Amino acid sequence: MTTKGKITVIGLGSMGITLAKLLLSAGYTVTAWNRTAGKAQELVKAGVVLAESAAAAIAASPVTVICVYDHKATAAILQTPEAEAVLEGRILLQLTTISPAEARNSLAWATVNGAGYVNGAIQAAPSQMGRPDTPVLVSGNKQVLQSVWHILEVFGGGIRDLGDNIAAAPTVDLATLSYIYGSSIGFFHGARVMEAEGLPVNEFGDIVAGITPTFGEFLKYEGDKIHANDYTIGESPLRISVEATARIEQAAIDAGINSEFPALAASLLKRAEAAGYGSEEVAAVIKVLRAG
Repeated sequence: MTTKGKITVIGLGSMGITLAKLLLSAGYTVTAWNRTAGKAQELVKAGVVLAESAAAAIAASPVTVICVYDHKATAAILQTPEAEAVLEGRILLQLTTISPAEARNSLAWATVNGAGYVNGAIQAAPSQMGRPDTPVLVSGNKQVLQSVWHILEVFGGGIRDLGDNIAAAPTVDLATLSYIYGSSIGFFHGARVMEAEGLPVNEFGDIVAGITPTFGEFLKYEGDKIHANDYTIGESPLRISVEATARIEQAAIDAGINSEFPALAASLLKRAEAAGYGSEEVAAVIKVLRAG
């Protein structure tokens, strides 16, 4: 399978439009299709070819990049007699957020229809795409993955190959999203804490941006402790976090602001302490999460 020159993009949301623009700027001949054709007007003016159907879009290129709302949308677009009839010998690069089970089902379906299939997970916002450090997770057959690597490099320089397991990229994507949403909700709660005391939220944002690399190192350390199943104290005893989260919860109550987020964190850590993990590394809270 040759994959140079022509590329198809299916899905023209904010991310899909960005991907199409990046490919066009990199010198590829780009064909696009979207259920709402009006979203392609700007791209057509820039030189993108708008296909009349998803099947025509797939037939136009050896590689089709898919970036739509979810797996259900992907299936509705691709799993039709017309689309399946043109899949033989082509490659599908799935960049839609899907589940591990959906990735396995998609691979099986693509294989039956004679297509190569690779799963990817973009770990950035549209405005952050195309940079040397833009992270993109990928998984799938090594040979198929190598054939689309030059396309992935257009999207970002921080490509992480997670191996042959097709479900690896969506699995890690779910894990990183869990981290991002947890951190984001914590940040938004912190913004309410700042507001409650009349302090500027933009200054809080600057501070968080500055300390994030340090906390990234800390979380990497905690991940290593979990992987090694070694919870001897090295950085942060769990009992300290029990006190800290209880303090955050009480401060929220005293300030009269929403306390749901710190209450959840405090509850998990209290349970960990009650289970006897107070004198272990804070990563030991995962034992409570494993218990359900």
